[in-house]
Amino acid sequence: MRVGFVGLGAMGMHMARNLSKAGLLAGVFNRSAPKAESLAQELKVTAYPTLAQLGGDVDAVVSCVSADADVLEVAQGLKTTLRRGTLMCDCSTVSSDTARRAAQALSGGGIDFLDCPVSGGTEGARDATLAIMVGGTEEAFERALPILKAMGKAVTLFGPVGSGQAAKATNQIMCAGIIEAVSEAMAFAHAQGLPLEKLIDTLGKGAGSSWYFVHRAPNMVRGTYPAGFRVRLHEKDLRICHDMAARFGVALPVVERMLQEYAELVARGFGDEDISATYRLKSELFERTNIMSAPARGDA
Repeated sequence: MRVGFVGLGAMGMHMARNLSKAGLLAGVFNRSAPKAESLAQELKVTAYPTLAQLGGDVDAVVSCVSADADVLEVAQGLKTTLRRGTLMCDCSTVSSDTARRAAQALSGGGIDFLDCPVSGGTEGARDATLAIMVGGTEEAFERALPILKAMGKAVTLFGPVGSGQAAKATNQIMCAGIIEAVSEAMAFAHAQGLPLEKLIDTLGKGAGSSWYFVHRAPNMVRGTYPAGFRVRLHEKDLRICHDMAARFGVALPVVERMLQEYAELVARGFGDEDISATYRLKSELFERTNIMSAPARGDA
């Protein structure tokens, strides 16, 4: 199968490389052409100048873009050139409604659409260990499995188109609660004067551990937050969760609280930092009471 990849951001770049390792990648497209050209040269594939040219030359497309409007734009840009029976696997995180609209836009041409949002951070994208949540038909899912398994370790079909995005929204709510708890706990530990590296090593093996604690608490010790999952992107995802819950007349407390915190971080200019930057706000709770007067202690 010849696969084209659209969207070479922090996740997409690694995912495209893993498709290349599996011998599936035919070429790439990115709005910023130099990025596509550089990766194409590295992987010895084609850098397509337009979506339409990519669509006419592949058997499947994998897309990983930032927003709902981007997914619809990609679908519109591909629908006139994709051949009947072509697969489109969209790994972006968008609303279930957007996934269904993209599928509808492509269905007239006999193109099978799967919403395939992913979780696992840039590390999971790099190591091909992503969790991939899929919505679509069973037949399209079976055809897409070689592609999806080249990028992820846990690949699950949850139901018709839109179901993958509903599963991803569930994941994003969990991530919001976990990163808030980790940030709060680390600010508390700092205030207690604990050696934070030792704490991470020990609690990382305990009942309260999580992927975010093990992989992102070290950011809080260092006071640097390199983007694994940007604040502004998780804020966008939580707005999707907010809207989906609102249809049931429900406000989710964790989601609402984290939207407020992310809005504060974005307003301060931290929107492109990793979501572990929520520690900035949690540490201030103690600073305001003059308890946290010393810098974070290591193991010395």
